[in-house]
Amino acid sequence: MPANFGHRVLPCLLVSDMRRSLAFYLDTLRFVQTGYYPIESEPVRTEVRRDDVAIILYTETVRGHDQSPMFTGALYLFPDAIDKVADELRGKVPFAWGPEDTEFGIREFAIRDPDGHTLVFAERSGGQTLNGTT
Repeated sequence: MPANFGHRVLPCLLVSDMRRSLAFYLDTLRFVQTGYYPIESEPVRTEVRRDDVAIILYTETVRGHDQSPMFTGALYLFPDAIDKVADELRGKVPFAWGPEDTEFGIREFAIRDPDGHTLVFAERSGGQTLNGTT
């Protein structure tokens, strides 16, 4: 039997301006800064968290790669009710799309952070929550 990979994924995103990114995640999305290095007021690496979602933001390259912010995929977040999240964010950040029901039976909307990282909020159409699988 294969080994268990664990219970979560912790995305680490390279950002071009930590102050701008922290303002977005803390003020706009209402995350909380839960870890930092080397100091809280001027971190080069910091963890932000809201509920069970945690993301690492960093400005110095990790192990000599990642020369500029670039992520070609999307981070999917699975709140209890995306329409409530959409109402909370409406007018604070432009939506890349949605909220809309997809042909896959998913209701979703997306936003982009200041470096273009796409955050998608999703749930099964009709309000049934996803558990990270489709």
